[in-house]
Amino acid sequence: MRAEEPGVLPADVWTASGGSAAPSPEPADDSPYWLFYEEVAAAQLAAWAPEAPARVLDLSGGRARFAQQLGAAGHDVLHVNGDVRSAGVTPLTADARSLRWLRDGSVDAVLAEARALSFCLAAEVTVEDLLRVLKPGGRLLLVVESLLLGLARLADQGRWAELADVPSADVVLVPTPSGAITRCFWPEELQGLLTEVGFEVEWVRPRSVLSPSTVERALAEGREEALRALVKSELALAQEREGESTGIHLVASARKP
Repeated sequence: MRAEEPGVLPADVWTASGGSAAPSPEPADDSPYWLFYEEVAAAQLAAWAPEAPARVLDLSGGRARFAQQLGAAGHDVLHVNGDVRSAGVTPLTADARSLRWLRDGSVDAVLAEARALSFCLAAEVTVEDLLRVLKPGGRLLLVVESLLLGLARLADQGRWAELADVPSADVVLVPTPSGAITRCFWPEELQGLLTEVGFEVEWVRPRSVLSPSTVERALAEGREEALRALVKSELALAQEREGESTGIHLVASARKP
C-alpha cells in the first residue's frame, strides 16, 4: 500500500462524491484499445530488450508476439507454456510459478508479460526464483495488474466489504469476471517486492496512461495514422508518469546486481 497516509486511499481512487471507488474496468475483448495496447507493449519491449544476442526466459504464456519479436531480433528465447514455432524460439512446457527446473544464473533476461506475476498469488516466491535464474547484470521486465484495476473490479462487483478492507491489506487478491483470482499492486508495493529479494529496480511505470475511451474515440476517427500518434504519445507519457498508479496495468524493469 502507499505510504502517504496509512489506512487512507489516495484521492484519485474516489469519485467526486467520495462514496465509492470509480469503476474503470478493462475494455471489452473486441475493443480497438487492445490493438493500441499491443503496439505500446511491443514498442516498450523493443526499447528494453538487450542490444546483444541474449538468452531470454519468456513467461508470457500463450502470448506469441513477444517471443517472436525477441527471436526475430536475434535472441535465444525459452518460451514457457506457449506453442510458438519460429526462428530463435524454443517452446517449453513447465511450471512458470516455480522455476526449480532451471539452473541458477542460466538466462540473461526474463520477460513476464501478460500480467504473469499477478497470477502468482505467492509472488514473493516467484520473484526470488526470477532473481536466482538470472545471471549477474541480467534484467527483468514484468507486467502486473494495478490496484486501481482491482478496486474498480471490486466496485463493479459490489464487493463493498472487500473494498473497505483494501487500505489495511498487505496483499490484495481480486476475483476477475471469469472467476480467476489475481494479485493487484501499487507501484510502491511492486518496487518493494522486487527490492526485498535483491533486485535493483530501474523503474515502475503505467503500461498505458491514455484512457481506453480516449484511445477508442481516436482510433474510430483515424485508424492507422491515429494509432501511430497514440503510441508515440503513450511512450512519452508513461516515462513522465513514472511511479504513478495510472492505468490498468503496471510495467517494471529491474536488474540483478
